[in-house]
Formats: sequence, structure tokens, C-alpha cells
Amino acid sequence: MDHVVLELGLAVGLVALAGLLSSKLRFSVIPFYILVGMIVGPHAPKFGNFDFRFIESGELIELLGRMGVLFLLFYLGLEFSVGRLIKAGKSIAIGGTIYIAINFTLGLLYGFLAGLPFQEVLVLAGITSISSSAIVAKVLIDLKRTANAETEMILGIIMFEDIFLAVYISVLSGLVLSGASSIGGVILSAGVALGFMLLFIILGRLATPLLNKVFNIRSNELFLLAVFATLFIVAGFSETIHVAEAIGALLVGLVLAETDHMKRIEHLILPFRDFFGALFFFSFGLTINPFELLDAFWLSIGAVAITLFGNFLAGMLAGRSAGLSHKASSNIGLTIVSRGEFSIILANLGKAGGLMQLLQPFAALYVLILAILGPILTKESKHVYRFLNSIFRWEQRSKKKTEAKATSS
Repeated sequence: MDHVVLELGLAVGLVALAGLLSSKLRFSVIPFYILVGMIVGPHAPKFGNFDFRFIESGELIELLGRMGVLFLLFYLGLEFSVGRLIKAGKSIAIGGTIYIAINFTLGLLYGFLAGLPFQEVLVLAGITSISSSAIVAKVLIDLKRTANAETEMILGIIMFEDIFLAVYISVLSGLVLSGASSIGGVILSAGVALGFMLLFIILGRLATPLLNKVFNIRSNELFLLAVFATLFIVAGFSETIHVAEAIGALLVGLVLAETDHMKRIEHLILPFRDFFGALFFFSFGLTINPFELLDAFWLSIGAVAITLFGNFLAGMLAGRSAGLSHKASSNIGLTIVSRGEFSIILANLGKAGGLMQLLQPFAALYVLILAILGPILTKESKHVYRFLNSIFRWEQRSKKKTEAKATSS
């Protein structure tokens, strides 16, 4: 453990260089953080005491990366409103069901067409169905879209995905690791996940006056300690009941956004969000071995194409079902196209169950491509929509319908 601090310093230095390069090129910083993590890592060279393999500091960097996810989702929750989320409950449930149904079905069909065995198909379908909450949060914040009309649907789908993930991991673990799955256990997992989220939001809103008093602390040091304690305790507790810790962090943000201290928390938390968030994407890159990616190249490219189609279709249907415009609906599908931490978790589950080794490089390349494409598509969503609208003429059809209704009335 002699060189942990040195290795951590090297990691932060590489992340800073990646950030500087992205700003010079005026490009999304997320792919640069991931790519610089890929370039170094376990397969990188060692120059004396300068070890770019990050062996001694690997666990520490991974932990700091996990904290990055928590800060990203916590900040996203602060930018939002639990009141808006509750009002949109029905449309979110419909939109989330549409999103999962389309992407999971396409994943199953693709796996079977690729000739994979049944268990491998189930893992592949899970990998292609769940978006990256960390990347989505980072993109929404960076592009200042937290107040957009479609953001509540995007957040709702992220939370809906977590309920699905809790159920699906229960089923998949039973099938892959033990060869069986308890229906009662699956129902219990789903009920606990959903019940915890609803209860936390409801109680948090009722406790707003109390929270205003509890966090009425003059000292910034003590104030931050109280906020951090709340964040980590709730996120950690969420993980113990099989609700993703990132969703726990999002819930804390949603609740504290209702208090009088929201602006102060937002201001003080910003440097932590940026620092730890950058380390998350770097640590994610460290898990990808570029030398293994070619084995699953064509399988990954096909999955990317299907995901792009499925996400856009699901986003359009989910948004339109909630009464959003065609433009806002297209933003949903383009924003949540990124895949990340949850896809890697499912691939690791397949590895633990002794399934095909192909799943690991497939998940890594698939996630890398979409982690790069996702922020680009979100940033350029206006141009993507304009191009597609010139083909499908959504706005002209909507205008004709509006005029027809006005004439008939």
C-alpha cells in the first residue's frame, strides 16, 4: 500500500488531462474520461514507481467512483421536484412499462437470432434494457435540461428501471447461479423496491418542516456533514434491501429539494459532484480491456443498432402517451440511450454463473459505444429531431390535427 496516494494522484492527473482535451475540442467530457481509463488500467505499463495499472489503488478508485454516482444522482434529485414526480405518477408508470417492454423484447429477439443459449439470451436482454443513471444524470446537468418538460419522464423511467432491475436480478440470479427461482422471492423483491421508493417520497414530503429545522445549521462544515451522512446512510440502506444505491441518492435529492436549504446544498455539493463524478467514469474505463473487445465486435454493433431504434421508439411512445410534444418525446429516447454500470453488473452475473465468456467483451464494447454515442445524441438532439421530422413530418401532422379540431368545434 506504499504507492496508493501516488497512484491516486496519477489517476486524478489523467482525468484532468482528459477534461482539458475535451474542452479544447468542445466535446462531451464523458467519453474522454472513459477512454483514458481504458488506455491505462491492468494492461498498462509500469515506469518505476509510476504504476499506471492502478493495482494498489484500484479498490480506492472504485469506491470513489461509486461515490461519484451517488453525487450525480443526488444533485439531479436536487434539481428536480418531488411534487412534479408525484403528479406525473401515472404517465411515468405507463412510460416506464413501454420503455422496458420494447427494449427487453428487442434484446430477447436479438439474442435468439444471434444463436445464443437461453441463459445467455436472458443476460443479453438485461444488458440492453437498462440505461446508465450516472451518464444520464451527468448529461442532463451539463446541458442544463433538468427543467425541461421531458425530464420528469426521464427520471421516472430511471426509477422504473430500478424496480425492473431488482426483480430481474432476482430471477436471473436464481436461474444462472442456482438453476431455480422462487416466484415468491421475486414478488417480494419487487414489492420491497417499489414500497421503499413510495414510502420514502411520501414521508420525506411530510417531513419537510422537520427537515428545515434539522438542517438549519450555520456552519458549512457541520451542514455538509449532516447532508453527507443523510446521503450515504440512505443510499447504503437502499442497497441492503436490493434497491440500487444510486436510486437511494436520487430519492434523498428529491426530498431535500423540497426544503428551504436546497440552494445552499446545491452550491456546496457542486465541487464534490464534479470531482467524484469524473472519477466514476474513469474507474468505469479501467474495467474495460481494449484487447478483448474485437471478439464481440459484430454482436455489439448489432445490439447498438437495435438499442438506438428501441430507445427512440420507446421514447416517442412514452412521451406521446404523457402528452409531450414530438420534440420532447424524441429527447427522451436520445437522452436515455447510454448504457453503463447496470449492464456491467449483469455481465458479471453471467460470468459468475459460468456462462459464455463472450458476454464480458460484448458488454464492455456495447457499453463503451453507447457511453460515447449517448451524450453526443443528447447534445445534438435538436438536429436529430429536425432531420427525422423532415422525413416523418410530425409537426405538420400535429398542426393539421389541431386545425381540424378547431374547424369541427
